[in-house]
Amino acid sequence: MKETQKGLIIRAQSGFFTVHHAAGDIVCRLRGKLKKGRATEDVAAVGDRVHFSDSGDGTGAIEAVEPRLKALSRLSSGVHYAYRQILLANPDQVMLVFACARPEPHLRLLDRFLVVLEKQAIPVVIVANKVDLVGEDKARQMFATYEKLGYHLIYTSAHQQVGIDKLKKQLAGKITAITGPSGVGKSSLLNVVQPQLGLKVRAVSEVTNKGMHTTQVRELFPLEGQGFVADMPGLRTLALWDIEAEELDGYFREMAPLVSQCQFSDCSHQHEPGCAILAAVENGQIDRERHLSYLRMRFGDAQGWGAEEARNFEDMPEDED
Repeated sequence: MKETQKGLIIRAQSGFFTVHHAAGDIVCRLRGKLKKGRATEDVAAVGDRVHFSDSGDGTGAIEAVEPRLKALSRLSSGVHYAYRQILLANPDQVMLVFACARPEPHLRLLDRFLVVLEKQAIPVVIVANKVDLVGEDKARQMFATYEKLGYHLIYTSAHQQVGIDKLKKQLAGKITAITGPSGVGKSSLLNVVQPQLGLKVRAVSEVTNKGMHTTQVRELFPLEGQGFVADMPGLRTLALWDIEAEELDGYFREMAPLVSQCQFSDCSHQHEPGCAILAAVENGQIDRERHLSYLRMRFGDAQGWGAEEARNFEDMPEDED
């Protein structure tokens, strides 16, 4: 048996995987034994911890992939059977960047992200950027609902370097997926965290998203204070394909504990008598806008929603701050 070493996949492109390990980086291919049979998900992906053998010429072979603890994934539309495409394996957290102004925060989109990440049991950090445009007090009011729900909020300004130390501390030593709508200042924030980092991330994102025939590149970018960040433009098409309509309420933190108190077991929380969710909305226990997000996801955007059909987020252009 070949002697192997342990490493972390930090880049994937066209069947080649760059593996980061104690002695540096090495480009590997998958050993043939790992590709036998019809796979139902990516065998190896960025973020996977692997065992590889070194060929001695600057290349190597991935001999084994360690079990994934978690993964950001989506249903692939390019095959005729259920296939799970792994966007990022083993993320420690997902950082959702939204601006307080220019553009106005799209909280419906934030709610959609949160539902998917609750389903996949991945910790979330919400970054409210551009606080200098509205003031921190107003910024906190805008995102107060999410703080009350227990989500971790960091208020930042790339322009005035507000909250950057907190951001660096949150990123240190972790594998972090970062995403957000266009113009929210994501690249600017990354450049403040580490010079040129945002530009490097954007360059890879632009290559990956020029069109369906462009080679996709997924990459983890190392941080000087340890840890890695991954730009996740693919999160915009993360589907709710494996969430049944009836279980959607379970991924709204404020609704989940009340569902069992509804008069009807199949309550849709739309109009039924004895609905604990509607009562909580009326008495202010549940934010009315969050309830509207739930209704829109279940009835406005998800007609015919089921496990066999992906429901994409609205088209969201990439960050151009």
